[in-house]
Amino acid sequence: MIKKLILSFIALVALTNVQAQSTDIARVEYMYVPFSNSQNNVGRFRALLQVPIPLDKELNKILVAGFEYRNTNVDINDPVPAGFNLQEVGTLQQIDGYLGYTWKFNDNWRFGVKAGARISSNLQDGLVGDDWIYTASVYVINDMKDASNTKPYRWIFGLDYSTTPGRNYPLPLVNYYREFHPNWTYTLGVPKTNVRHYLNDDHKDALQAFVTLDNFFANIQNNMVIDGRTAENISMTIVMGGLGYEHFFTKHLLYYAYATHSFSNDFRLRNNERDDIYTINSENTFYFRSGVKFKF
Repeated sequence: MIKKLILSFIALVALTNVQAQSTDIARVEYMYVPFSNSQNNVGRFRALLQVPIPLDKELNKILVAGFEYRNTNVDINDPVPAGFNLQEVGTLQQIDGYLGYTWKFNDNWRFGVKAGARISSNLQDGLVGDDWIYTASVYVINDMKDASNTKPYRWIFGLDYSTTPGRNYPLPLVNYYREFHPNWTYTLGVPKTNVRHYLNDDHKDALQAFVTLDNFFANIQNNMVIDGRTAENISMTIVMGGLGYEHFFTKHLLYYAYATHSFSNDFRLRNNERDDIYTINSENTFYFRSGVKFKF
């Protein structure tokens, strides 16, 4: 019974958190970006919790309730144009709540759906309509990680949709995970592709090389007019590659630290049609992230 619950929960968390390509149950982390050739920096605190709710005795059907909170501090010290109110973007909040549901089709295939709501805003004046973003996703998983073969693997296919301004279309999602040696694994997909090597046979320590994507988006409640154009939101998208270290205190509890450098950096004020109003930083830069998480 316990083993079935764990396996079902792994599949479900992979569904509900597939964009992060993780099976995290709980996570606390801090991210820091000191922009190159600039006095600007961004720091972010993040906390995540996911709770499984079995719906039948065989655990072929399972529900998960998820919650995530992100607090992003934007410290801009470079000169900015007239109309750019730094107080409007100093602190950005993101609050996510969602429900996921998955059911087993056969021994190796599982389907899932997820729906949720997100508040993403500077929250200067309470909540307004543009602060809300709604999300919906559908997924299918072919999970052979626990099959009796020498190279366990897992495929995830899906579509992810949100009402984020300027993105009125679903995004396809493909993820492939493979264990190709007792101490080696790799993952191919978006937002993260990596190769992991365990430094010891008991898998207490691991190094990984990876390419990944990180971003944030927030509504600006009091729109700013810069050079006659209206900025309605602030966003950052970074594509980066680097190295990471993981130390496992137990099989499921670990500390991690990542150090990377970006290939592409897009930190801007935009309107709701995704037109660029003002570029804050665009030069490639260093990126650091560290935290503790509990995972299956």
